[in-house]
Amino acid sequence: MSDFILKEINKIFKERFGEPGCIVRSPGRINLMGEHTDYNLGYVLPAAIDKAIFIAIGKREDELIHLHAGDLHESYQSSIALLEKSDKQWPNYVLGVADQLKKNGYILSGFDAVIMGDVPLGAGLSSSAAVECATIFALNHLFQLGLDRKKMTLLCQKAENEFVGLQCGIMDMFASMFGKKDRLIQLDCRSLEYQYIPFEANGISIVLFDTGVKHSLASTEYNVRRQECEKAVALIRKKYPHVTSLRDANIEMVNNCLAGGDQKIFRRARYIVQEIDRLEKGCEDLAKGDLAAFGKKMFDTHEGLSQLYEVSCVEADALVSMVSTNPGVIGARMMGGGFGGCTLNLVYNEALESTLASVGEAFEKLFSRELKYYLVKIDEGTSVIG
Repeated sequence: MSDFILKEINKIFKERFGEPGCIVRSPGRINLMGEHTDYNLGYVLPAAIDKAIFIAIGKREDELIHLHAGDLHESYQSSIALLEKSDKQWPNYVLGVADQLKKNGYILSGFDAVIMGDVPLGAGLSSSAAVECATIFALNHLFQLGLDRKKMTLLCQKAENEFVGLQCGIMDMFASMFGKKDRLIQLDCRSLEYQYIPFEANGISIVLFDTGVKHSLASTEYNVRRQECEKAVALIRKKYPHVTSLRDANIEMVNNCLAGGDQKIFRRARYIVQEIDRLEKGCEDLAKGDLAAFGKKMFDTHEGLSQLYEVSCVEADALVSMVSTNPGVIGARMMGGGFGGCTLNLVYNEALESTLASVGEAFEKLFSRELKYYLVKIDEGTSVIG
């Protein structure tokens, strides 16, 4: 698929703008554990995947920005001198990055760009972060800005927070930028220290079942969850002043300070504190090669996301329930910000065919529509490929 996109994006760019200055590939991501913990400054466990966004880019002599989304067959024009939010969502990921570079004193001229990819949109695989990372990597290369990966990652997060308007954490951009083949990234979202955890999926398939429910994370609920966590921290700090995020709290603090009050705030905090602890123990499972224990924790994560954090949906709950007693499935959970997207499943290869058939049949019977699924592999992070 990548070769096809590379040829296609080259062709479109040449027809519209001439020869590209460079072409960049930036992958989507999965996250095996640690959901919604990133903006609570906890740990996450993502990986880059073999589905990616590609951007072909070239300098202009003027200040105009000409963008074309090859998959959507849509074009958009702006100017480096006047970067304003678009009514269409997709240009904002590019414009937001240019806006951050300008605000930080980097000199850009106008540019032409064509964007294409095979990251399924709205499936919780962070296509938006991949667009941002591809854009900043391409602009950094094109204009020789001298940015390192960490700085580019932080600027992409700010672009999403300030221009797009989603108060997301750092995980999606970090996974896209720092991904390595056959490695998970155990990332400390407070210090940005990280280590690579080997995950050579011999005999295991990573399967994403698509709920078919498109989520827009910039919708209010995602930002509401962040505000609820901040309220929990403010209440805990009254008794434990050193707690500056839920990363600093433990379950005893949560019970002591929140159990008698707003039950919604109590549930949110319980989930986050439990999930940060679960991820640390899950990494110990992986170090010991105990996939069964890790898989059980994935199911526990889903239950927390559904019951305590309340970001799941009927379809995701059903899909996880359908595989919960299947001996061929090691672990499963909803993935991404929630309210739709995909469930992530670790499935033994010998059980793959029967699992796809049984879950597909059950899903169609329950929801009267065909179940889409994606097989993904863990792959390299953002890079210049042409």
